[in-house]
Amino acid sequence: MVFRKRHSADASTLGGPPGPGGRGQLPMLQLPDKLRYNLLCVMGEFVGTFLFLFFSFAGTQVSMTPMPPPGSYPNTSNLMYSALSFGFSLTVNVWAFFRVTGGLFNPAVTLALCLSGGLPPLRGLFVFPAQLVAGIASAGVVSALFPGPLNCSTRLGGGTSIVQGLFIEMFLTAQLVIVVIMLAVVKHKSTYLAPVGIGLAFFVAELIGDYYTGESLNPARSLGPDVINRKFPGYHWIYWVSPLLGSLLVSAFYHLLCFVRWEKINPGQDYNEWEANGRNGVRFFRTHNDQRWRPASAAQGDATRRPGLRLLRSSRLSRISS
Repeated sequence: MVFRKRHSADASTLGGPPGPGGRGQLPMLQLPDKLRYNLLCVMGEFVGTFLFLFFSFAGTQVSMTPMPPPGSYPNTSNLMYSALSFGFSLTVNVWAFFRVTGGLFNPAVTLALCLSGGLPPLRGLFVFPAQLVAGIASAGVVSALFPGPLNCSTRLGGGTSIVQGLFIEMFLTAQLVIVVIMLAVVKHKSTYLAPVGIGLAFFVAELIGDYYTGESLNPARSLGPDVINRKFPGYHWIYWVSPLLGSLLVSAFYHLLCFVRWEKINPGQDYNEWEANGRNGVRFFRTHNDQRWRPASAAQGDATRRPGLRLLRSSRLSRISS
């Protein structure tokens, strides 16, 4: 991640030597790059998770006021309102933070990306607690700003048993995580539209699971309201175990796809030719597991030894250039 330096800014404010006025360096810029980037990701994930859950909780608070009596039939209008709040809030905030932190906002997604190679494990350890704290903070702010009790806790409903709730949450989380991996982690021509697909996946999951489980898919989403209300049901653990199981399931499936070289099944379906063109006629290759582009000159010797590498032909490059 590269930050552009403003030409009009004083060098001393950007980490350069102190100027004539005695202005020193910013403390953050004096840290090692790796630590500084991890701290920036923590800050970005906290802010992004807070905004995502704040608007989601606020929308749910509106839809659940007044609180329906226990055992009542589902109000589809309220369920739609809540699902739209979560889906749109996730779409907007993932799109806003996509280039900064990746827009994770979910410990289950963080775990899946660490296991699939899309996120360094150390960075995952940094952002995991930040997401949980942001969930508590957003629930606290919603509780303080909106009148009445906080009505956005996740609870089993409609006669759903604990085992049923466990598997419902697991499969719905798996749906969300596989969309995140295939649209955002695996790079393609439509990667910039990944936040839309992620938001739609979350919206669909909300529609299905809201009445039966409260629709968590996110430990931070369930932890925040329960901490603020100081009420933890005996089955609160399923809102931690189920999302993590869904992440493990999808991570194993993704590694299986990479092992069998899934890109060979339907080659050229989503070929990123303008990135392959590069600059000054430099050829690029991609690996079968992460599809990240790098100059081919750095791995010409490896291309003959590693069948996963894919070199572009010169004739194809000339056709792209023209």
